Formats: sequence, C-alpha cells, structure tokens
Amino acid sequence: MTINKLKKKQIIQGEKNDKFDLDLFLANLKLKGSESTGLKKNFKEIDENINKSNKKVIKKNNKSGTNKVVKGILNNHGFIETISSGIITARGLQKVASGELVKIWPSNIFAIALNLTSTGVGLVLCGSETQVKSGNILARTGTLISIPVSFKALGLAINPLGFKLGQQVLYTSSLARRPIEVLAPGIAYRQPIFEPLLTGLTIIDSLVPIGRGQRELIIGDRQTGKTSIAIDAILNQTNVISVYVSIGQKCSGIAQIHRNLIKADKAKKAIIIAATASDPAPLQYLAPYSGCTIAEFFRDLGFATLIIYDDLTKHSTAYRQMSLLLRRPPGREAFPGDVFYLHSRLLERACKLSNQCGGGSLTALPIVETQAGDVSAYIPTNVISITDGQIFLDSELFNQGIRPAVNAGLSVSRVGSAAQYPAMKSLAGKLKLELAQYREMLGFIKFGSDIDAATAKLIHRGERLVELLKQPNNNPYPIELQILLVAYGTSGFTDELKLESFKKLKLFSIEIINYIFTTSFFTPVPHIIKYLTGSELIELINLITNIFISCVIKKKN
Repeated sequence: MTINKLKKKQIIQGEKNDKFDLDLFLANLKLKGSESTGLKKNFKEIDENINKSNKKVIKKNNKSGTNKVVKGILNNHGFIETISSGIITARGLQKVASGELVKIWPSNIFAIALNLTSTGVGLVLCGSETQVKSGNILARTGTLISIPVSFKALGLAINPLGFKLGQQVLYTSSLARRPIEVLAPGIAYRQPIFEPLLTGLTIIDSLVPIGRGQRELIIGDRQTGKTSIAIDAILNQTNVISVYVSIGQKCSGIAQIHRNLIKADKAKKAIIIAATASDPAPLQYLAPYSGCTIAEFFRDLGFATLIIYDDLTKHSTAYRQMSLLLRRPPGREAFPGDVFYLHSRLLERACKLSNQCGGGSLTALPIVETQAGDVSAYIPTNVISITDGQIFLDSELFNQGIRPAVNAGLSVSRVGSAAQYPAMKSLAGKLKLELAQYREMLGFIKFGSDIDAATAKLIHRGERLVELLKQPNNNPYPIELQILLVAYGTSGFTDELKLESFKKLKLFSIEIINYIFTTSFFTPVPHIIKYLTGSELIELINLITNIFISCVIKKKN
C-alpha cells in the first residue's frame, strides 16, 4: 500500500491522529530545506519502486548534494507503518541487522528487528503498545540485544533488559554490556563433569545426581512441585551463584520466591530475571537468554553458577506467538521450524570450563510443563533430547502425599553419577533397585491377591524407603544426613522398626548431624562420612541405630 493510499484509508477510517505525516517526520529530523525536499522525493520513489520490483530504490542524483544525506537517513531511520498485537511493520531502516535493538521516538521504547524483507522490516515491541502509534520515528541503536553485567545484580530482581522490576531504571550504571546471543564454548574449552551440585533433596542427590556444568530437565504436570525442587536447589547452595529466570509467571509467585530467599539468607547470592505474565511476548522470549548472559559473566570469572529456567513451555509459547504474528510458516503444533534451535542454543551454553579458562561452571535446570503426563509432546521431547537427563514428577505420587513426587523409574541422570560422593554412590544402586521392585509389587497388590513372605518383606522395606525419601518444602538436607538416611533404608537395620519409630529415627538423625556440625571436636567427621563405604559405613549406621534404640525406644517403654 502506498503512502498516499495509506493516508486516504486512515482519513476514511477516522484515524487522523494515527496517520503517518511525512512533513512531521522530516521536521522531527531537523533537516535543511533542500535535504527535506530530497528526502520527501526519495520516500515517494521508495513507495513506488518497492511495489514494482525488489531492485534498488534510491536513485543516484549527482546534481543534488542531498543524496548522501538521504541515504544515511534511510539507512539508520524509518517510521512505523502499522502496529498490531505488539508487531510493527516499518519502512526505512535499510541497514538494520537481524536482532538489533531499535529505539522508538518519542516514547523511548525499544523494539527488536526480527524480519528483514524487501518490502520493510518486521519488529517486535518490548513495551506497552499504547504508547506507540503509526508514524512514530524509528532509529537504529547499532547494537544487538544486550544486557548490562555487574556484581550489583546480586540480590536484585530485574527484567530481561536490565531494568529493575517496576522501575524504568537500570540496575547498574556500569558501561559493561554483553550481547544475550553468543556462541556456546567449544569442546576445547570444556572439561568433564566431576563436582557434585547438591540440591539438598535425598531422592535427587541419591538417584538422579547432578554435577556442576550439567543440564538436568525438571518435567511434570502443573502443580506437581517443579518450582519447589528448583528453589530447594537454590536454598542448598553456599558457594554457588544462582540465577532464577521466571517466564510468564504471576507477580505474586515471584514475590513469594524472593521472600523465601531473603528469609533463608540466600538472596545475596541470587538473581531473579522476571518476565511476568503481564509482560509482552518479546520480553518473555528474551528472559532466558538474558539470565544465561548474566550467569555466564560469573562463570567466566571462575564462579560456579546455577540457572533455573521456569519454564521453557511458556518460553516456546511466547516465541510461537511472535512467529505467527510475523507471518512465519507454522509447523508441528503451530510452532515455527526453528523452535528446537531456540532451546538447543540456550542449553548448550551450560558447561564446566577447563582450568585454563578459569574452571567456572554453569549448571542449567530447565523446567517443562506436560499435559496429563504426556512426555511425547513436541516441546518435552525436544528438551529431553537436548539435556543430560530428566527429573520426572508424577501427579499420582503428588496426590498420594509423597513430596517431592519424583518418579524414580522415569527419572535419569546421564552424567551426574561421575560427580557423586563414594558413600552415596555405593548406596544409590541398591536403593533404586529396591524402590523399583516396591513400585512394581504395589501394582499386583491392588488386585487383592495373596502375597508370600518374601513379597511382604519387600513391601515392608519399600514403605520405609518411601518414608525416608519424603521431605518438606524449603528444607534441604546436608549430604551427610542424606547418606545416613539412605543407609538406614538399604542396610536392613530399620526393618524391625515400626513406621512411627522410623519417622522418629529421621528426627534423631537430624539432631545427631546438627550436633556434629556445631561441635568443634567433630569438625572432620562430616567430611569423613562422605567417603565411607562398605563395612565402615555399616558400622556407623549400626552404632547410631543402637544409640537410638537404647535412648529413645527403651526409655519410652
């Protein structure tokens, strides 16, 4: 549609305030009279020639001295032709790069150039659409999407562009910025995973262990405790910088997470990057890349970092919304063809750097939501194939009161076992086998068939295994306590205890570990427990069990 036709259409529709005024556009650029005349002429040439062919639209004018000025203005400036649902179609901006930030005048809102065509530029708006109108002037910034990086981000909640939440103020005045889209480190800059990243959850640290630099997916239906596992992992870190990326979540939920971090005194080493449900789709699309960029800043300085993406299902939905509005061809489930690359280029940035590169690590825990436990959907299968394992949360276990509701049969960690402590590694294999046998036998008991003594014994121990793996929210256990609990369940010492007495044994073990940690005489003991295996570990468990029986149970009787 030509500029004149656009004017006529807008006048007919009564959109006089929103129509594109070329004279106003030229006045805002503050050009001289001859330059303004030349630019107006070239805009008309652009409008006519674009509709006829895709050839060069600016004709050389050797007689006039305005040609270079006009070219420069058209290369770096443009105007909004139409805006709808956060998507802008613009004219001009002939030298704009894909992914470049473009500033909108006079509202000072940013947009991102994503579609570059011969007939114009497609941009997505990173702000409120109510402040932008057709005819507003666009200006290139000359920079790709970037975010300021600084130690001042620690303890703050910011948006994907680096502004404090609820404020139009950058969190730092530092000039150091990093582009949010960078290549992942190559193989030569990495090293194998060998350090554990402990979540404080017994069932995860024993059965699906996570190493520093790993990518472990947390997957399950809504309201099954996916975010709780991620927050517990943050609460359990001491020398690790945590970044929590919230995508499309409620503001009240983000505020609650921030309060929990402050209450546990973990906010000083945590950063929240939030694109809430009320934010436009482009900000939700940028959020995980911005969070990863800030985490990489600390990783490259040699720190161990942990990043949570909550969640990538909403991230892919925001990207689908943008792509469909930009008229990109849809594929399976209406997602664009590059949705796999959307997540693979993000998760490949998690790694353990070699010692020559500082030895820092970036551990990623992406979260994906399923519908009715369907892990064969498009986004779940994509992310499962990218990551190094998954923690599967079962809604049936959750409804039975088993928290965390981790399905040990479907959960797996492909590289984390290399980073497990020897004591836990020696116990984990037996635990997983006995737990799987218990789950299988429960299915047969539902039919009401008679069971023999061996099956009854298996179920008897399985109940105690399930009990020891239960854990309340926001209460991570130290690894020494986890080793004791798993050893109780797999060694057979507690088979004769009633279930109520077994719960008391857990509390008694917590008191013992607290006493060991707070008494200077026992300072080396916690470190020794991690490396005990075989008969030495069994002797320790036997000693604690006998003390419990003599001090608690016999005293009660």
